[in-house]
Amino acid sequence: MEQTTADVAFALVFPDHLHDDAGRDDAGGMGGGIVGEAGDVAEGMEPPRIVHWGRPLPGVGRKVVLLGAYDALKPQRVSGALSETPWPSILPTQAESWLGKPRIVVRRDGVELFCRFAVTGVAAAVDGDTAAVDVAMRDAEQGVQVVWRAELEPSGLVRQRAEMRNLPAGNTTDGTACASPLEVGGIELGFPIPETASEILTATGHHLRERSPQRQPLTIGRFEKNSLAGRPDFDASLLLTAGTPGFGFEHGEAYAVHVGWSGNSTLSAERLPYTTGIIGGGELLSGGEITLDAGENYTTPWVYGSYGDGLNEIAARFHHHLRALHPNLSAKPRPVILNTWEAVYFGQNYDTLAALADKAAEIGVERFVVDDGWFGSRRDDTSGLGDWQIAKSVWPDGEKSLKALADHVHGLGMEFGLWFEPEMVNPDSDVAREHPDWMLAPTPNRVPMEGRSQQVLDLTNPDASAYILGSIDALVNDLGIDYIKWDHNKLVTEAASPVHGYRPAVHAQTMAVYDIWRTLKERHPGLEIESCSSGGGRVDLGILEYADRIWASDCVDPVERADIQRYTSLLVPPEMIGAHVGASPAHSTGRATTQTMRMAMAFLGHLGVEWNLLDQPQQDLDLLAEWIAEFKKHREWFAIDTMVHADSADPSVRLDGVVKPDRSAAIYRFTQLTTSATYPVAPMHVPGLDPAKNYLLQPVPVNVDISAISNGQTPLGWWNADGITLSGAQLASYGLRMPSLDPANAVLFWAIEV
Repeated sequence: MEQTTADVAFALVFPDHLHDDAGRDDAGGMGGGIVGEAGDVAEGMEPPRIVHWGRPLPGVGRKVVLLGAYDALKPQRVSGALSETPWPSILPTQAESWLGKPRIVVRRDGVELFCRFAVTGVAAAVDGDTAAVDVAMRDAEQGVQVVWRAELEPSGLVRQRAEMRNLPAGNTTDGTACASPLEVGGIELGFPIPETASEILTATGHHLRERSPQRQPLTIGRFEKNSLAGRPDFDASLLLTAGTPGFGFEHGEAYAVHVGWSGNSTLSAERLPYTTGIIGGGELLSGGEITLDAGENYTTPWVYGSYGDGLNEIAARFHHHLRALHPNLSAKPRPVILNTWEAVYFGQNYDTLAALADKAAEIGVERFVVDDGWFGSRRDDTSGLGDWQIAKSVWPDGEKSLKALADHVHGLGMEFGLWFEPEMVNPDSDVAREHPDWMLAPTPNRVPMEGRSQQVLDLTNPDASAYILGSIDALVNDLGIDYIKWDHNKLVTEAASPVHGYRPAVHAQTMAVYDIWRTLKERHPGLEIESCSSGGGRVDLGILEYADRIWASDCVDPVERADIQRYTSLLVPPEMIGAHVGASPAHSTGRATTQTMRMAMAFLGHLGVEWNLLDQPQQDLDLLAEWIAEFKKHREWFAIDTMVHADSADPSVRLDGVVKPDRSAAIYRFTQLTTSATYPVAPMHVPGLDPAKNYLLQPVPVNVDISAISNGQTPLGWWNADGITLSGAQLASYGLRMPSLDPANAVLFWAIEV
């Protein structure tokens, strides 16, 4: 069956383990190739090998080509090793000579099982533009079944997951084998990569400095990035990418993986002396967290793989995937937001926020979000969290109630949003005092270390989960909430559930959060939810299946944001990344920046304001209104654009842009973070345009006059209302001289086909 859904092919070969010469029984591929006919696969075969992941190959639609790939790649037996040299299957075990870190860990009665899987069936299908294959495998003697599934999406993403089942006794060769439960210690899925992919790129970070890139060689051994805070956390890599040495945003063959899961997880790259590398990951499970009785299943999170010539192409595949999940991103232009946190912090009252809403409406804001401090005894961050009832001392009934504010906001033509942190509680709260058993705790007599005066609410407890869902649901109805900012501040440590016998609970807690989000959206069509976790602590394709936006970082300092947003955009499209214009000096760093820098950095994201407009001079508000109006002219096509980042040998500059799908126009942002070795900065090539087309290059009108931020002593020839015309080929080679800017400044320009 021919399938050409994307410019990526993914191919499997099923060898016959009964033949020493690895007889050629069947092959299967997806995308530009074939999906193998299930009837050709005989029971008892070894699990298949992935023999190709990358561009479609000429002739790959013929079985003989894929079968030839098996013989081309299967290693010979060598001295000092086992009878078969390691060549990892889709789920390698020691039974096939894999001696790296175990990829599947299962136990009965505390005893580890060493599984040898044989294929019991294969089902291949095409659903629309998505090709899929299911491979069922079983170790009948030990009563373990795995169904591995791979899908090739129209975006070119390949994703895989596995479902493990503890087989009922009647389905095993030993009827007593499954008398005891099966504990799943972990399943890690992976993608093989070619020998040339010998450098890996990940990210590290901490609060206020998320997504900081780091590179290293992929040597023999194992590299892994673990998330053990009940969320991906600030240090999350988002992607682990392996590629040819020096691969960048624009060029260099590269392969990236991501675990679509909001709980504990791992990303890894591993090489043995006998084999090329594997990149992948999976959920990290604590002992006893997943225990299956006979007939029960556990399904892993999706592990995504993206291939491309450079990181821009890799990122575009993830963007395509997320945009398909959220058609509202383009159907409803992203509303400009004002969030009240850095404007007033806990200093909430009707008069202040109504006046702030008035100012917001005047400058073009379309969504007004009331942050922390509206409920219970929550006058600071030490008490009241979890008491999801409106604080009458702050919001009395009547004309100065929170409902009156929501009505006022709606009357101004803006949406109304409200902050929640439903997964956490302050011990100093009514809910914690009334229900001490609703908190995750490792023992009956001890709770985990606090963070921000918080503990974690046990949402695996049906009563606690029902309380949270009911409280939020009622407030959405009563206030007419259009938007929820959902925060998650405490690291989830020693996460055990009292209601489930103090068993580890991160997996079930994560599933409970997904269920609440799903239910809220089903009950309230059009409701949008932002994933905020101390800023950028929960950014993954698990939560993004439901979230309409992420808060990339609590740091709105535009200098820090330059790379935070750049590397977050490797996974998340720009219209889903919250980017706000804040105060100067920045509250998070104390760094003073120009208003132009702050507005330009927020322009290529989901634009918002995190600023007390009541304290600002009118000229600053007028300038902000001008930029907001300009943003609104372009945001509809921002939601379908391709985001590009330019490579540069100069570490002090950044060039980022969004390009229309037909490459008829683009907007770019040039940022001068620090002084450059070249003075003025050297010309930069401009990526993403059609080399055969001519383009008019002009500054975006809001920043034609850059005299206040430029150290150039003569005019820049093209930086004026008339601009210049160049070909896409010329812009991609020697490029364009950028304005000479003072450090910590940025400007916008566009390229329009002529």
